Amino acid sequence: MIKEKSNTALTFEDFKTEVLKDYTIAITSRECSLLGRKEVLTGKAKFGIFGDGKELPQITMAKFFKNGDFRSGYYRDQTFMMAIGELTVEQLFAGLYGNTNINEEPMSAGRQMGGHFVTHSLNEDGSWKNLAQQKNSSADISPTAAQMPRLLGLAQASKIYRSFDNIPNQENFSNKGNEIAWGTIGNASTTEGVFFETINAAGVLQVPMVISVWDDEYGISVHAKHQTTKEDISEVLKGFQKENNTNGLEIIKVKGWDYSELIAAYQRADNIAREKHIPVLIHVQQLTQPQGHSSSGSHERYKSKQRLDWEKEYDCVRQMRLWMIAINIASPEELDAIDAIAKKEVLEAKKKAWISFITPIVAEQKELVLLLEKIAVAAENPNGILSYAKKLNGIKEPLKKEILVSARKSLRLLPVGIEKAELLQWISNFTKKYQDAFSRHLFSESEWNVSSVQEVAPTYSEEDERQDSDGRMIIRDNFDAIFTKYPESLIFGEDSGNIGDVNQGLEGLQEKFGELRVADVGIREATIIGQGIGMALRGLKPIAEIQYLDYLLYAIQILSDDLATLQYRTFGRQKAPLIIRTRGHRLEGVWHSGSPMGMIINAVRGIHVLVPRNMTKAAGFYNSLMECDEPAIVIECLNGYRLKEKTPTNYGEFKTPIGIVETIRKGTDITLVSYGSTLRLVMEAASELAEDGINCEVIDLQSLLPFDIKHDLVKSIIKTNRLLIIDEDVPGGASAYILQKIIDDQGAYEYLDSRPQTLSAKAHRPAYGTDGDYFSKPSIEDIYEKVYAMMNESNPNKFPSIY
Repeated sequence: MIKEKSNTALTFEDFKTEVLKDYTIAITSRECSLLGRKEVLTGKAKFGIFGDGKELPQITMAKFFKNGDFRSGYYRDQTFMMAIGELTVEQLFAGLYGNTNINEEPMSAGRQMGGHFVTHSLNEDGSWKNLAQQKNSSADISPTAAQMPRLLGLAQASKIYRSFDNIPNQENFSNKGNEIAWGTIGNASTTEGVFFETINAAGVLQVPMVISVWDDEYGISVHAKHQTTKEDISEVLKGFQKENNTNGLEIIKVKGWDYSELIAAYQRADNIAREKHIPVLIHVQQLTQPQGHSSSGSHERYKSKQRLDWEKEYDCVRQMRLWMIAINIASPEELDAIDAIAKKEVLEAKKKAWISFITPIVAEQKELVLLLEKIAVAAENPNGILSYAKKLNGIKEPLKKEILVSARKSLRLLPVGIEKAELLQWISNFTKKYQDAFSRHLFSESEWNVSSVQEVAPTYSEEDERQDSDGRMIIRDNFDAIFTKYPESLIFGEDSGNIGDVNQGLEGLQEKFGELRVADVGIREATIIGQGIGMALRGLKPIAEIQYLDYLLYAIQILSDDLATLQYRTFGRQKAPLIIRTRGHRLEGVWHSGSPMGMIINAVRGIHVLVPRNMTKAAGFYNSLMECDEPAIVIECLNGYRLKEKTPTNYGEFKTPIGIVETIRKGTDITLVSYGSTLRLVMEAASELAEDGINCEVIDLQSLLPFDIKHDLVKSIIKTNRLLIIDEDVPGGASAYILQKIIDDQGAYEYLDSRPQTLSAKAHRPAYGTDGDYFSKPSIEDIYEKVYAMMNESNPNKFPSIY
């Protein structure tokens, strides 16, 4: 970093050394981009997206990036990662080749295309590293601007840590809140809605965030005139400029090829954000993209000759070189020597990365070829297997897929015997090894995962005269216990603070715990989730509240693309144990009674989805999740806040087990499966059916992800031999998922005496009012008649048709 030494002035030699070091990083990164594109075009790599043209501002940003800081970035920040010492050339090429070894490809173990960067926040066992003593990068994702919401939370964590000194292990996560969250984004991506949502929220919250906009005038092939009003994002954002006695952000413009101007701009931004906790946007203009957008196309197709000529002239590496020569930092010959060394070192590192990637695969290729040649004699047609072996042996640089395909096709040609068993074992070992490499860590594998939580039942006082409470009071008093027990916990959402949420489930808690821990926020669901992700990445335990389940759609992209994939795409090296609180299911109206569960559970694999039937169960889920290191969505029943429940005495302690179903009515004739608000109707229908001689077993799923990990549902079906799933999602929604889990995963088909059936809501949104609910979603009568018809089918004499 260019800075003054303690008690001494910066000498020209110090300055020269620092500048030459920066130039070396820049030219090394550029060589990586050039050679990386060639690797794609020769077929060794699948796709390439590189940071050429952005080297100089990224090096400058790195100078002010301190231990404890976090980056939430754009997939072109390779030079920055090299400059902070978190990316080697060999690792960059390992990512390009898709190496599945986390030690050789630490960015994602081959799960993401090159250009997506991360630092490890976790040890191999899932425990936290000391984030305050390292430079941190949250894991990149490809969806444009989707890194912005999490950036907000990363910055807000500094505000929380600056405001509280009683958070456990705070020294591992923050130096008294003096960290900056650094965001990067391409100019075209600033047209996305989540970018503006983040800018607005940052201006309101006043958090230490510095956003760098890399502006090269294009978004793939589309010029800025088609992207941004006035072709200038900083002009568009002038209304957000902080003024005396207002909130907002500072806006700085700087040319991306001017080394000294860049240093001044980033120094200023660092001072403003780090010391004053004011967000800053740095609009880095006049950047270039020498190789175009990616390896899949050529920018000569859409850029004019004049633009291409300008890009060659104002390439930031070239301009740095000219500037260094002009002020006598280095001669052209000295810089040529640096260029030559960099080119050689990049080439050598590339070769080493390729050898590390391909060598074990070739060894497995040879191993299988030898095995196939040995066992071919056992086949009726040995030449068939030998042809597979010969074809495989002729592949110079095999894929794992090609090896396994050869083995599996050969297996078909072998009769039962020792040889087939030997090949089958080889296939099993190979598949397990690489299936794990491609599939592990969707969920936490640490000792703090959800399966580690032991159930603790609510306790009740016999002496307490107040035996029943409104559901809202149970959830409120349990949150009170949580915020008292866990200083790192906080909750925020629309109407969550001052009025204690729209259903008074947080009544009085802002007054008790303060406006930072029980906070109101604007109507901006995507960045509410982003706040939670960022703070959870930094060791806090946030609860992000989305007012109604229907509104989760605003945030589904962030949930699906960022939070749900985090553990997976980092091979278990980052986690964000965010709890999302929302409410839904049956009420009244198109936008306040939705249950889009099929959409949610299929979009957020990697996040647990919990569907408690009452507030005591919901409170128990929150208590369980506070001890876990995994994200989850808890969907409270919107019509349950005024219903009476027994009052627990052990708030904050009782725990609802996650992934465990509960049988709430025993029976022998049919198994009825449901969750959430609909269970009350199912229980009423079961009582009416009992009067007519039909004994229903009713099971509450409690959670959809994970799903019945003990397989208790099939145990019930073994007893009843019939199954009906009642669900208020659309036809084929969550009910299809539930049916698949029971039939396919639990193997219930062989125990059924009649076809399993589902009863869902209508395909449309629920119409308004009580009548709308009755005609849109399953009713007691619907459930009764569906069950009765199933029993009539099996025993028409005992249960004659009612129609």
